[in-house]
Amino acid sequence: MIVADKKPIEEIIEEVKDFTSILIAGCNECVTVCEAGGKKEVGILASALRMYFMNQGKDVKIDEITLERQCDHEYLEEIRNSIDQYDAVLSLACGVGVQFMAEKYFDKPILPGVNTCFLGVTEERGVWTERCQACGQCILASTGGICPISRCAKRLLNGPCGGSSNGKCEINPDLDCAWQLIVD
Repeated sequence: MIVADKKPIEEIIEEVKDFTSILIAGCNECVTVCEAGGKKEVGILASALRMYFMNQGKDVKIDEITLERQCDHEYLEEIRNSIDQYDAVLSLACGVGVQFMAEKYFDKPILPGVNTCFLGVTEERGVWTERCQACGQCILASTGGICPISRCAKRLLNGPCGGSSNGKCEINPDLDCAWQLIVD
């Protein structure tokens, strides 16, 4: 899953402050699972922006939509008939979704509302860990299904560094040494 974090509200305000009509577009896939860009987060962000603009004495139209996916043409078509009503779209999708929407609606500012972090897994509610950097040179077949590029702090590809202790990483002792996991 693509893991993302919400951008700070101050950064988002800076992005949208000069627009008078904004569509906040969530994504119902990965960013929903990591609680950064789904329907709930769209609603919370819309409320926060409405309050901000109201306190500034500005009349700004803010509408909300959550698309099934923003990385797929057919779902981006859902906003085709309404996108011209807005000065800008604030997308809460990952970087892939933001770019794809920007390509499709190239004459409209498409602004990112989240920071895409990594490809990862859910360890427990609210805790995600990186498992893949989408490097395009997958070596999992030779490393027992454990990626040293994403899981070794030194990104070593030729074995352990020699600095690990008791199966823990030299750089971050809270993490298991990826190469120790591979060797075991």
